[in-house]
Formats: sequence, structure tokens, C-alpha cells
Amino acid sequence: MCAVIYAAVVVDLSTRQLRAFVVLAEELHFTRAAARLFVAQQALSRQIRDLETRLDAKLLDRTTRRVTLTPAGAAFLESARHALSVLDAGVDRAGRLSRGEAGVLRIGFQPGAALELTGPLLDAIRERHPDVAVELREFGFDEPSAGLVSGWADVALTRPPFSGDGLELEAVLSEPLLVAVRTGHPLTSRARVRVEDVLDEPIVVGRSPDRRWQAHWTLEALRGGRPAPISMRTSSHTEEIDVVAAGVGIMVTPAASARFTPHPGVSYLSVEGLPRSVLAAGWRVGEDGPLVRSVLELLRETKARHPELVAVIEGRDVPAPRDPARA
Repeated sequence: MCAVIYAAVVVDLSTRQLRAFVVLAEELHFTRAAARLFVAQQALSRQIRDLETRLDAKLLDRTTRRVTLTPAGAAFLESARHALSVLDAGVDRAGRLSRGEAGVLRIGFQPGAALELTGPLLDAIRERHPDVAVELREFGFDEPSAGLVSGWADVALTRPPFSGDGLELEAVLSEPLLVAVRTGHPLTSRARVRVEDVLDEPIVVGRSPDRRWQAHWTLEALRGGRPAPISMRTSSHTEEIDVVAAGVGIMVTPAASARFTPHPGVSYLSVEGLPRSVLAAGWRVGEDGPLVRSVLELLRETKARHPELVAVIEGRDVPAPRDPARA
């Protein structure tokens, strides 16, 4: 049903009546209009009579030879078409939203997002969902869930572990962890660097209230109960790089940092015994609607289509220990 204001009175009309009138106004012939509407001619006549009764207005002049619109009918035809157009657009948009074909998709991410797969993934989302507005937002160390815990993100590209209830994660890729040290650090001269060699080094870590996340990036699980010698807490990845270059401490970082944030004052070292870093897609439990499921599917497809990028990310060409000063 739809409500139409007519002569200052709200009149409830069915969309069936409106469509019947519009088709009849276009055909100006009951038999042809009934055929288009797939109804009997008598049923169409009843709908038009009921519509005129509800409106208290004669919309059509009928003779044995022809059907014509009255001035009231011509005026009402414009409103009926507009009302049906607005209603049809609303129905279409509601359906597309429920199917994930329209709307807004908010993607939160940690620095680097999906690394070399970021561009192909966003291209795939835009191609499959041209009517979806994609909003991207980078989150810092203070929210390692990249917008899931706060509720901003529909989907997040992030690096567990981190704290948060009611979240689901799907591992997408894993890559080696490296240790970043100041150029000229004694560790850069070694042919092999083991995890035991870095545990006593002062370490810098992101400033975050998430204890679980901090423990991961300070290698707490490998320290045998000893506290990490944290020399400084930083607010961003670029700040970490500058602090390491200044010799304040070492930093544990994904291998992608060597590709994305090279620095003449920083050397990235492969270290035996370090765990791998997992890049995961995350969403809130119970909120994996059609659009979220489509993004996860596109992420898997993008990964499968670009094995050469996956090889780079997953570390088959991780740089050997190097010191820019010796290059």
C-alpha cells in the first residue's frame, strides 16, 4: 500500500491500483491494458472504479469507442508514475543492499594492509560491486584490530594476535618476521643471527593498551619469563623506523617493512627462531553479511590469481642479513 495526499486527505492506495491506472492511461484501451497486466478485463475495470471511488474523482471518460483521460486523470497520472518510480527504486535499493550489491563497505587496516595484494583486491571489489562505496581507514598501534573492536570496520586487514571478544579471523598470508637494527650494529656483521642473539637488545614497540599484542611484538613467549628490555614506546611505524635508526633499540617487524619502508640508517636482519607474522582478514561474529562474505571470497580469489605476489609476501625472497654501510 502507499499513502497519497489528495484534497488534504490521506488516501491509502495499493500499488496494484496505481500500476493498473498507469498502464490503462498508456494504452487507453481496456483489453490491451488487461493483457499487459495479465488480469481479466472485468478485474481491471473493478480496480479503476475502486481507485476513482477512493480518490472521489473521475479519472477516465469511457465510451463504447474510446477511453480518454479526464483533467483529473492527467494530473493524477504524473503523481502515480512518480510514486511508483520512487517505490520501485526503494525496493530495488533495499534488495541490492541486502544482497551486498550496494551500500558502504568500511575496510580498516594496519599499515601495509594486504601488502602487494592491496591494489588487486581493491580493483576486484570495485569491479564486482561498482555501486558500493569503499571507505578505507588506517589504524595505529592503539587499535591493532583495525576498527573491529571499536565497531568502525566491516572488514579489517590486520595482524593478530590482539585482544577482542566476538571477532572472527581468517588467515590470509604469513610472512617471516625480521629484526630491524641501526646501520652498523654488530649483529649486521654476523653470517647467522639467532633469536638468542637479540633477546637482550633494547627493543622499541608500539604504544598500545593491548597487552597481548605488545607481548607478541616484544617476543615475550621466547624470553623464558624475563621481561622485555623495552627502551621506548612509539606511536607509528615511521616513528619506529626513525627511533631504530637513532640507535634507541631494535625492532621486530614483518618482512614487508624491508620492501615498503627502507631506510639508509636501518638494516633488516633475518633471525633464526622467530615466529611468522600472520596477515588476517577479520570481522565481527554474526556480521558476515553478503558484502563481507563477498570481500572474503575476493580476497581468496585475488591471492589465487597472483601467486608471484604471494611468493614475495611469504618470504621466498627475504633479504639476507645486510648492512647498508657495507653495500
